[in-house]
Amino acid sequence: MTTLPRRPERAAAAAAVVTVVLWASAFVAIRSAGSAYSPGALALGRLASGALTLGVISLVRRAGVPPRSAWRGIAVSGVLWFGFYMVVLNWGEQQVDAGTAALVVNIGPILIALLGSRLLGDAMPPRLLAGMAVSFAGAVTVGLSMSGEGGSSVLGVVLCLLAAVAYAGGVVAQKPALARASALQVTTFGCLVGAVLCLPFAGQLVEQAGDAPVSATLNMVYLGVFPTALAFTTWAYALARTTASKMGATTYAVPALVVLMSWLVLGEVPGLLTLGGGVLCLAGVAVSRSRARNAGAGSGTGAAAAPVIAVEPPPEEAPVGK
Repeated sequence: MTTLPRRPERAAAAAAVVTVVLWASAFVAIRSAGSAYSPGALALGRLASGALTLGVISLVRRAGVPPRSAWRGIAVSGVLWFGFYMVVLNWGEQQVDAGTAALVVNIGPILIALLGSRLLGDAMPPRLLAGMAVSFAGAVTVGLSMSGEGGSSVLGVVLCLLAAVAYAGGVVAQKPALARASALQVTTFGCLVGAVLCLPFAGQLVEQAGDAPVSATLNMVYLGVFPTALAFTTWAYALARTTASKMGATTYAVPALVVLMSWLVLGEVPGLLTLGGGVLCLAGVAVSRSRARNAGAGSGTGAAAAPVIAVEPPPEEAPVGK
């Protein structure tokens, strides 16, 4: 009997790993697609590809329409995270260097922890806070060490800050919806909301697609199918089974994976400072995801019982791409 609670916990951990790996892989794709597409057009192309992929999967799996009680969270996360976040992040990263972007955007997981504690009743154990502090330092170190000679504008800093706030707000809004609808439903309709929000950029997308190299367009489609459709679904699957704060802290593994992928795919050999920052990111994630020996002794699932909102358990489903 004592081993049963471990199965969903391990499945959620595996889903989180899939998410951070695919989000890290987006770094290479964005560098190609972003040179040929404007921020709004890139966001729309990515979301349209993701929505189409998720729509096909939903039809095959007969996922259906989410219940009315889940729509508020889906709509808010769709507007903030899928729509607004992707546009302002694409725009902001064109205005600032990598170090500034790392400093500002990586405030997001900290905001998730604060909002999760305030609105969802997430626990804030010392291990989580310490791990996030270590990972944040590592993320900033990676960003600064990989920065080129580009400068930063006030507009770029503001845009990256807005992206961080939108990311945090979207995650916290998504959490209650996942207690009433499946991860696939929440992701599919959230992505669709974001795509509709970006429709004003349709003209730019059509115009730029005619001039863009095939590699850039393929990378835009890749962003929609894998880092969006698949990774956001595995994210939702994991988020439904743990706290928003812990999931936010897990994303600090992304900068470390970006360093590794840039080395393997782009041939960009990292310096000692970059490697050190990556190690800090992973160490912080390990600390934030760990539990004291007596944690969860009375609850079986530990942090997953933290939210104070009374909700039904999330529907059981296997992550997409099984």
